Amino acid sequence: MQYFSRQGQELIFRNNNETLVITPWGKDSLRVRSVMMGEVTDNRFALLEPEETEVEITIEEMKATMINGNITVVAEVPHWDRPVRLSFYNRKGELLMREIDCANAIQLRPRKYVPHLGGDYALSVAFDGQDGERFYGMGQYQEEEVDWKGCTLNLLQRNSQVSVPFVMSSRGYGMLWHNPAVGYVSFGKNRTTWHAESTKQMDYWITVGDKPTDISRNYAVATGFAPMMPEHGLGFWQCKLRYWNQQQVLEVAREYKRRNLPIDVIVIDYFHWPHMGDFRFDPEFFPDPKAMVEELKSMGIEVMVSVWPTVAMGSENYREMRQQGLMLRADYGEQITHAFTEYTIFIDATNPRTREYVWEKYKKNFYDNGIHMYWLDVAEPEISDGAFQNYRYYIGNCQQTGNIYPQYLSRLFYEGMVAEGQDNPVNLVRCAWAGSQRYGALVWSGDVHCKWVDFKRQICAGVSMGVAGIPWWTTDIGGFGGGYPEDPEFRELLVRWFQWGCYCPVMRLHGNRLPSEEVFRQDGTKMPGSGTDNEVWSFGEEAYPILVKYLERRETLRDYVRSLMKTAHEEGTPLLRGMFYEFPEDTECNALKDQYMFGDRYLVAPVMEYLARSRSVYLPAGACWRNIDTQEVFEGGQRIDVPAPLEVIPVFERIR
Repeated sequence: MQYFSRQGQELIFRNNNETLVITPWGKDSLRVRSVMMGEVTDNRFALLEPEETEVEITIEEMKATMINGNITVVAEVPHWDRPVRLSFYNRKGELLMREIDCANAIQLRPRKYVPHLGGDYALSVAFDGQDGERFYGMGQYQEEEVDWKGCTLNLLQRNSQVSVPFVMSSRGYGMLWHNPAVGYVSFGKNRTTWHAESTKQMDYWITVGDKPTDISRNYAVATGFAPMMPEHGLGFWQCKLRYWNQQQVLEVAREYKRRNLPIDVIVIDYFHWPHMGDFRFDPEFFPDPKAMVEELKSMGIEVMVSVWPTVAMGSENYREMRQQGLMLRADYGEQITHAFTEYTIFIDATNPRTREYVWEKYKKNFYDNGIHMYWLDVAEPEISDGAFQNYRYYIGNCQQTGNIYPQYLSRLFYEGMVAEGQDNPVNLVRCAWAGSQRYGALVWSGDVHCKWVDFKRQICAGVSMGVAGIPWWTTDIGGFGGGYPEDPEFRELLVRWFQWGCYCPVMRLHGNRLPSEEVFRQDGTKMPGSGTDNEVWSFGEEAYPILVKYLERRETLRDYVRSLMKTAHEEGTPLLRGMFYEFPEDTECNALKDQYMFGDRYLVAPVMEYLARSRSVYLPAGACWRNIDTQEVFEGGQRIDVPAPLEVIPVFERIR
């Protein structure tokens, strides 16, 4: 029987109505697809056209081998009525990853297709567990972990949770689950299982590398590099919930200039519009946006404006967009996907006609007025109750394709801006998927709380996002919700968060500070409120000089941050790097989650406990380290206790 065949550079397996295809997909990389009752499709959810490579394929009756550079896959048929089992090896012949064996009484399956009667399949793909293996990446989860071994993660987009299903293994490989379906992954001790609740086919991509940087580069080649960060992305961004009128925006900018404080971007948050989906400023509160932008630009300040992909039933665009089929569709019940002050429906960013329609509105009302940065909020999309199974996109039902939505939303604005001749657009976005980085997506960690425990989780989130191929990442400095500027504990939290923000890819101050301010129209209609002041001078006399110190330090780091952005753009290397990433041979670095490398030069150890005035820091072996505040020099390979008064975040420079 002929189980295997070769077609061009592809290895094909057929048995029991399953077709499995292995394709070389770039340097040292393979793409593996499988389908029941049909032929595999080439859905480019994240993957780009691969670089051509030469492969070596050997076919026997029950076994076949493909070699593509430094990666080898061996496909073996254990018995005529059982599925093929795949094993992957590096150039040294060392086993990297292997599908589970089904040769036992309970008949486990490496690829298990469970049919939905009358529809497609639930799919589980399982691989053997490997002792000592560690898993990094996977996007952003609000958990204090960097090594996901032993963890189960939902493959589901939510506010502050960003599912980017690329994992980097300590065994020297990276794997992209190239499937945007809702599901989960379990990195268990006995096996790793990837699961899609509904899908048409299996599709994953695997690459190998001698170092983490090799894996990152191969992944970026396969899914896209981030653009070069523009100059205004390197400095300080001022934001709050919310500057609700034009005069406020200008007064805050003028005050920064009066105080001679560096500021690159000021952000106008939500409800600057009459109704969600009007895609324009409310003239009562922003009577002359063009003049506002011109004054800010004269001060050297760029403007970013909030964008929600929601269209209210009262919007001037609602009827036309619904008639044209430019929004999500509920399969059952009311056509409502989100309820926040108004009943709304999300735009369907996967529909090319939607992208064209929406961009034309923003071009006319914002871009042509000089606003060339957008904040893509609620980008998951935040479907009420998470009922993805009830909604449908242009490209398919949400259960099968829902995780890719934020990538398409970033694409909408990126392609529109590029078409206008803009170089290197950057847009802030609350969610992402594989490939989002190539559309200028700067992801922030969502509406996290103003608590020390949330602060700790952000370091892990940023490191994991970098491994997952999203190098542009930031947070709401101080946290988003629940912070009182008059509270001494919150002031200290904000100071510590601000110090850490100096050593993030983008330094952005944001939050909904309390107590809130009520906002009314001239006719007395109540509008969504505004938080209290959130500028660097808003947190007391002790905090102010510390915040100014780190504003100014960020300016001294501008050349260095630019160089890191260039490396991310050209090599796919993250700016925030886990200690495991930069020092893979130092076993003490394997699971460190309270310190990280900012590029290859600075070891950053944030202070994440209230009233802490010192902290323990591990200095990796093979390097010499200088405390940038005290100038003390230490040999690596040791743990030290470092003084950390309120005005100092421990940072060490690698000097050799």
